[in-house]
Amino acid sequence: MSSLSPAQIATLENALVARRNALLAEVREELIRTGEQHYIDLAGRVTDSGDQAVADLIADLDAAHIDRDITELREIDAALGRIWAQTYGDCIDCGADIDVARLEAYPTAARCVRCQTQHEHTYAHTGTPRL
Repeated sequence: MSSLSPAQIATLENALVARRNALLAEVREELIRTGEQHYIDLAGRVTDSGDQAVADLIADLDAAHIDRDITELREIDAALGRIWAQTYGDCIDCGADIDVARLEAYPTAARCVRCQTQHEHTYAHTGTPRL
């Protein structure tokens, strides 16, 4: 396991759990809100193609917000899993310690800066749509 102290791990775990709870509440509220404001209702009130485009954009933004929150929840769950497996703070690629300052700024970090940089360069354009 990394060189993190038990107090540091506990602090980071508490931050992860608090963020997870906040995200779950946010997703619930967003789903309730979108359930009350159906896309069909939005589209049914539009009078021209400009209004239709705005209705489509609102529906897409709602879905994007939920997707972003779900992605972050998955990252938090993975980080909590690493805490419980006693591998939190170890880079998943090279096994080196992840800097404490990095974990404090980004508690779900799974890679050290060097490996994350390499990962981003390697997969920067994966899945990028092209015309």
